[in-house]
Amino acid sequence: MRAAILQQTGQDTLDVRDDVEAVGFGPGRVRIRVRAASLCHSDLSAMAGILPQPAPFVPGHEGAGDVVEVGPGVTGLAPGDRVVLCWMPPCGHCPACRAGRTHLCTASIRRLTTPTFRIGGDTDAYGFYSTGAFAEELVVAADAVIPVPADLPHELAALIGCGVTTGLGAVVNTARVEAGSTVAVIGAGGVGIAAVQGARISGATRITVVDPVASRRERALGFGATDAIAPEQLKHAARELPAGGYDHVFEAVGRAATVRAGYDAARRGGAVVVIGAGAQDDKVAFSMGELFFNEKRLLPSMYGGGDVRRTVGLAIDLWRAGRLDLAGMITHRLPLARVNEAIAQMRAGEALRTVLLTD
Repeated sequence: MRAAILQQTGQDTLDVRDDVEAVGFGPGRVRIRVRAASLCHSDLSAMAGILPQPAPFVPGHEGAGDVVEVGPGVTGLAPGDRVVLCWMPPCGHCPACRAGRTHLCTASIRRLTTPTFRIGGDTDAYGFYSTGAFAEELVVAADAVIPVPADLPHELAALIGCGVTTGLGAVVNTARVEAGSTVAVIGAGGVGIAAVQGARISGATRITVVDPVASRRERALGFGATDAIAPEQLKHAARELPAGGYDHVFEAVGRAATVRAGYDAARRGGAVVVIGAGAQDDKVAFSMGELFFNEKRLLPSMYGGGDVRRTVGLAIDLWRAGRLDLAGMITHRLPLARVNEAIAQMRAGEALRTVLLTD
């Protein structure tokens, strides 16, 4: 089959090959025919080595497709079922899962170093975060897929696999934004736009989007942002608010500098929600005095900050009710063979979400 491979960490482009095999099918596993996979900035971060992932590997973790085959012992799934990939599947047994924090499942981490592809018949390769959606087929554990309704198009379902769930969940699960709140979202990529929509759905009265790219700022206004500004304008905008800052600031970039800017833009007693996945060595500094005096809450939010399946279900319900715009988030649709074009578009800030179609 065809798949896009990163041969070595640090390379800028992927090698699209047709001699790749999905391996590991057996008890507790399912074979998935991937129909659509969206490009997320986390894929680029893994390619660059910012996020740890052994190479060679198949990127892609926002994917949707159909079940082709189920292994022995698999229940609740059958050939033909439409599913989205879950890159942090809950085991259901660890302390985090038992407490309802399935997005923090420790068992999932151990899966990241198990090869799930073979190149040219003799070279093992990994799937990014135990998935690897930039392939025509893949084999994953049964709990790494979530069934979705058959009327949800594959290309929209793919977005729910990570970006939408992460951004929406940060608002409703982690921050629990209330009606009438003031919100700032730093970063107008796919996750940031999902957070904007979550804030609008939650009844926030002011939603400020902060992004250096003018076209991305303008696009955010169509998803419910009330105003959109450049990064250098954030400090002034925050000071102009009656409380001297925003109730909630969502950082959807993954850099220490933007976390610090978000902290400064939050009001006293406000919250800074860190959604962006950053590097291990990118340190953000706060003084003990300001932490004590300002009582601003720092709230990291990984994969929606709650039960992943519940947040996926919420996203689907909101989409069906016409309150969550998924189709508008897709700015490009390309065949898998043009994945490097999609990567270039994202790096240039031209794409909100590019969906790679494998049909």
